[in-house]
Amino acid sequence: MSGHGHGDTHTNNKGVALLIAILALILAFSEMGSNITAREAQEKNLASANLWNFFQAKTIRRTTVQTAAEQIEAQLPTVTDPALKEALLKRIADWRRTADRYESEPSTGEGRQELTARAKREEELRDTFKLRNEIFEVGSALLQIAIVLCSAVIITGIGALVWAAGSLGILATILVMIAVMAPNLLHFH
Repeated sequence: MSGHGHGDTHTNNKGVALLIAILALILAFSEMGSNITAREAQEKNLASANLWNFFQAKTIRRTTVQTAAEQIEAQLPTVTDPALKEALLKRIADWRRTADRYESEPSTGEGRQELTARAKREEELRDTFKLRNEIFEVGSALLQIAIVLCSAVIITGIGALVWAAGSLGILATILVMIAVMAPNLLHFH
């Protein structure tokens, strides 16, 4: 009789070992996804910060040009020389066009309006990558717990732990798939 029981334990251990291997494989993919998305989130954060810095530079330039135009415009009533007045009016018009270009420049995408839109897109991408990373991390934690439970089954022989490990593995696999395909379905905030 004892030989028969030993065979069952051996067979059960093979099944548990196979489950551990499958869970470890999914864990490897989850960890890889977590690493990739963390790096992407960091890159998108850097890109948005650079765009906001560029936006600030454009704002400073625009303010400087507008201020210069307003100062010259305030002095116009005191100018009596028609040629000088004409030159100053031309300069004011040029500065105002420059200020308008700093506000919006669709041809280059480097006006303040375009920079704002680009920076916000980068922030949205960053947030999506951060969310993906969080989901991958939760999935990885569940997979690690499932592997520990499987190891405990081998030591204790408590079959219910296999079901708990399998359930956690299924839940973690679903989370990993959500992280890849539709991370906005979940929010951990």
